[in-house]
Amino acid sequence: MAKAVFTTKVSPSYDDLPERRYHFPRTYLNQVQQALGDWIVYYEPRRSTGDVMSSGGRMAYFATARLAEIVPDPVKSDHFYALIDTATYLDFVDPVSFADGDFYYESSLRKPDGSTNKGAFGRAVRVISDREYDTIWRAGFGGLIGLKQAVEAAPAPETEVPIARVADSRASFEFETDREVIEQLVSRPFRDRAFATAVKDAYGHTCAVTGLKIINGGGRSEVQAAHIRPVHDRGPDSVRNGIALCGTVHWMFDRGLLAIDENFSILSAHDRLPDTVQRLLPSNNRLLVPEREDLRPHPQFLAYHRDHIFKG
Repeated sequence: MAKAVFTTKVSPSYDDLPERRYHFPRTYLNQVQQALGDWIVYYEPRRSTGDVMSSGGRMAYFATARLAEIVPDPVKSDHFYALIDTATYLDFVDPVSFADGDFYYESSLRKPDGSTNKGAFGRAVRVISDREYDTIWRAGFGGLIGLKQAVEAAPAPETEVPIARVADSRASFEFETDREVIEQLVSRPFRDRAFATAVKDAYGHTCAVTGLKIINGGGRSEVQAAHIRPVHDRGPDSVRNGIALCGTVHWMFDRGLLAIDENFSILSAHDRLPDTVQRLLPSNNRLLVPEREDLRPHPQFLAYHRDHIFKG
């Protein structure tokens, strides 16, 4: 097995839903097969759509997950689906740029003269080492677990291209085995912290329904991160499966007293709520959503909540 990078756009040309599946042509079957059963990272390129003139992509690694299965596309004979273990998908708290000065997280993307290898960069699926994966993971979650990243100076040509040195400001922090990395990634407390941090940051620590932003004396926000499709119903720890809500609204949303339609209008179960609840809702009855389209609630998760949880 090997780790890999899967490239997907904000509005992909392929049938991608990163939290669940990655759609790819036969060209990349060998690379994807190498990663079967192992972990991958998702990369968002500069182009946001299939249009060669499009832009706006973050040019950053933004999530990780475990590749569970590869199945043929039932419609296109030369295409396949890489199926993700939904329970393992996790957005990075801090998207990671592919390069930091002279340092490249994927050594294959850096030419000996220090420039970017555009040929390698053009491949949508790229196999990476455990060490490269570990470095990307640490950078993506470093702020959450108290790590600081320092990139070492470029080495002499005959030496291996270094990876970022990640050290705690208080003590050295090293994972000795790949197993320790994975144990951290699947730990529910860690995932809850990562999900909450990413969702609250995406919404500017503001309740998406009431518009309230309350910060306590310690600098912590009152807002909470709500899963749209619950974790116990195979809901992923994805920003697109989350909404920042204040405590009361979160309680009502989880119990199906509120829901969101495909146009981000707020729905309420009027026969189950007192009239005073309407005071919490905005006058235009619209959810406040992140400016970036790729951080907004995904229609599939909203539909699941309406169909299976909403009592309206």
